[in-house]
This record gives sequence, structure tokens and C-alpha cells, in this order.
Amino acid sequence: MSKIDLTKLFKTQIPQTDWFQAIGHADTAALRAEDAAKTERLERLNELIGLPFDRAYKFACTDLVEQPPEFKRFLREHGSELCVLRLNPLDPTHPKLRMRGHTIQDAMKWFEEQHVDPAKYRAVFAPHSENNRWATIFVLNHSGAFGEIVYGTHAQLTQGFYEDQPPTRFSWDFHTVKLDHANSQAEQALRTILEWLKVDDTGTREQLAGELDSKFTNNYLQGYFETWDSPEHGMMFIDYNRVLGSLYEDFRGQAAATGPALVTGQAGSPGKASGQVRLIQPEDLATAKLQPGEILVCRMTTPDYLPLMQQAAAIVTDLGGILSHSAIVARELGKPCLTATVNATTVLKPGQTVTVDADAGVVLPVRGYI
Repeated sequence: MSKIDLTKLFKTQIPQTDWFQAIGHADTAALRAEDAAKTERLERLNELIGLPFDRAYKFACTDLVEQPPEFKRFLREHGSELCVLRLNPLDPTHPKLRMRGHTIQDAMKWFEEQHVDPAKYRAVFAPHSENNRWATIFVLNHSGAFGEIVYGTHAQLTQGFYEDQPPTRFSWDFHTVKLDHANSQAEQALRTILEWLKVDDTGTREQLAGELDSKFTNNYLQGYFETWDSPEHGMMFIDYNRVLGSLYEDFRGQAAATGPALVTGQAGSPGKASGQVRLIQPEDLATAKLQPGEILVCRMTTPDYLPLMQQAAAIVTDLGGILSHSAIVARELGKPCLTATVNATTVLKPGQTVTVDADAGVVLPVRGYI
């Protein structure tokens, strides 16, 4: 498997809200508003329960253009630091822009290249590190917490691209942490993260319910969450999304695949579908079009694959994860989606007729198990 050019990859990625807009999802506006205000939401959680988060520097984008004394001082003091720069629209119907992994000074050059109307955006400079430890993505609902953990960057989880081992799936039933692959350090990291979401004080829960419309199970805050950890910054929550939490209020993950199969993987979206395999490489995207009933098989779905995802009877990928952007979109499209198979693009053959059983985590020949 060839090495992934992550720098090139991230230039092609779009925010999750843009995926939802592209499929005409009914909750797109709500998701845009939720995403635009996540910094303030995390800041309020920090004030009320001490939740660690990626504390950011916030400016009007007009400050980046006019550079008043306060902003010049910020550049002098922090210009050499690595950052994530988010350009958040004041109107949530406008696109959100972002870049990561460059210094604040270099991010200024990127900002100039975007040619946005500075009066319509605000800039958020959040911390970034190249020295990553544990990152997680998960949903906490009435049944517990379900998601993935990786020793790397949270972008590996949201975008679904990684070069070595897939992320580790986990589940937690408010008592026991279960991982696909035993790892005591990962389990301890998860217990620490989950404990931050426990709010025992009744008054604080009522205040959060009133101010943020927060919901709780067994005193734990419900929602969709992302976290990231580095030596420089420690563990931080970088997202708390109530809308996605609501969309995944019935999510319970998937049992490990059992029995012989052509390919095994993880359910990015539940369901079952049969059809002929259509292997689509990135260089095929310009002209590719699926026939009704075909199964899209590829290394990983990017935004360029979205028209094919909409046409496909089911989707099977080598990479990805159960809560990556593309898996969430497949779920909202109602398409069975099997991710993290490792070898689907080499095992499955063009024109081969198969059944994708995402509920069981397997791809089978049409007549059953091999």
C-alpha cells in the first residue's frame, strides 16, 4: 500500500457540514450553527465543570486585514506557534474554511489567499501540535459511549485516513470499557476522558440543560465528542456537538465480525445490499458513474466520491472509521457502508457479485459464506 500524502489530502477535505449540504440534508443549517458556536460551548463547559478544551484566540477577520495594535501584539507573541485557523462565517449558511499545521504567521498568508469578505467572517486560532498522543471520536448516548481511539491525530478519525494500523473501536456501558484490541494505556486514556463528562451536581446539570440544552444519562453529558492530546497542550476536548449526538442517539456500534467472509470490516452505516463490485480509483473519478445496484469499492471516500456514494447500493472501503465524516454521511444517505477492511480493493474483483452485510461487518458471495 503506497504512502498517503496527508498534506495533499487535507487540502482536498471539506468540513463535515459541507458534506451534509452536498447531500441536501435537512439538518444542514442546524449543524452549521452548531459547528460555528462550538468554541463558545466548550468554553462554557470549561467554566462550569472545568472541561479542558482547545482554548483559542478569536478575532474579527477585519483585524487580520487592518491589524490593530492588539492583533500585532498577538502576532509578535504567538506568530511562530503551530495552529489550526478556522474562518467561521457570521452567517451559518456560508461555508466554513480551515487549515491546520502551519505557524500563525504562515496561516496569515493562507487567509489572504482565501479572498473572503472579512466583514462576514471571524478568525479562530486554535492550538496544533505535531507531537500527538491519544485522539478520540465518540458518541455518548443512553446506551453508553461508542467510538474510536488512535495514537495519532483526530483528523485520522474524522477523515478516515491512516498509514499503519486502523484506529481501535471501543464501547463503554457506563461501567466497562471494551476495546477491539486490548491496550491498557488506551483504556486509561478513555476512562480519564469519559470521567470529564460526568456531572454529579444537580444544580450544574440543570444550569447546563437551561443554557446549552444539554442532556444527560447517569449524570454523563450526552453528545458527539472529539478529543486530542499532546505533550505541549495536554488532553483537550475539541468538539461537543448536540445535533450529531441527537442523530446518533440510538447508535450502539457493531459486534465483531465472525465466520469466514471475502472481506471483514466495521459498520460505518448499517444495512445489507447485494450487487456487482465497482472498483473506483481516484484517477477514475472524473468520468466514473455507477450503474443501479453496483457496490462502490475504493480505498477511502473523499468529497469527490460523494456523487458515487449517492448512486451506490453499498460502500466498502479499505480505510475509514465508524464515525469518520464519510461514514456519517453514508448513514444519513441510508447506504450500507463497511469501513476499515484493509484489503477490499485487492480482494474484491470488478464485476464480482457480493452481499455487503454491514450489520455483521462482512462482505459475502451472493450464495452465502465461502
